[in-house]
Parts: sequence; structure tokens; C-alpha cells
Amino acid sequence: MTSTKPAGSDPATWPKRRTFSPEYKLRIVAEYDAAPKNEKGAILRRERLYHSHVKEWRTARDAGALEKLVDKRTSPARPKKSAAETENEKLRRQVERLEKELARNKAALEVMGKASALLEMISESAD
Repeated sequence: MTSTKPAGSDPATWPKRRTFSPEYKLRIVAEYDAAPKNEKGAILRRERLYHSHVKEWRTARDAGALEKLVDKRTSPARPKKSAAETENEKLRRQVERLEKELARNKAALEVMGKASALLEMISESAD
């Protein structure tokens, strides 16, 4: 049986999304704001960040929402789903997919049945 995965697609080698702590974000925003205009780009390049990062973090800091600086998608405070919940979601998606496939197959069988009946009628009337 052939594998459907392309060669070299080992998920273990894929890079992971970077996460930033609130302390790091605040330090970078402070350093960026204090830097002269011609050195701001150097900070972004050194840290491999975009201006949009600093802009978003500054907005959150100015709003006084330190908790907004924590990435909710990757935060350890985010409650983890149990294995049963994860399995249930996976099975629900599979059932939905299979129900759609079943409906499509039923429709195809119905069309084939009608076509078969029509061909039988034509062959009987030709005799």
C-alpha cells in the first residue's frame, strides 16, 4: 500500500509557533519605544518580529490589560481537553463526513436505478 504523505513530511521536523511571555512583550515594547528611530528596525530584525507585534503589544499594555498579552491559544492557563472530549470531537467530525458521503452515494444509486429502469423500458419497447 502506498503512503499518501509526501516524502520528507515528518511532522516532528516542522517548526513550532513561537510564544512570547508577557514579560518579554513588555521588555520589547519598552526597548522599541526608547530606541532612536533609526534603531527600531534593528530591534525587530534581532528579535525576528514585525512592527505589528510591537503595535499590538503596546495597545494591550496601554489598555492596562496585561492578561491580554498572554496568548490564549498557547497559554498554560488554557484548560486542556480530556482525551475523551478530543476523541468525541474527532468521532463527531468523522460521523458528519460519513453521513455526507452516504447521502451522496444514496443519490448516485437512485440516479443509477432510474437510469437502469429507463434502459429496461427502452429495451422492452424495442422488442
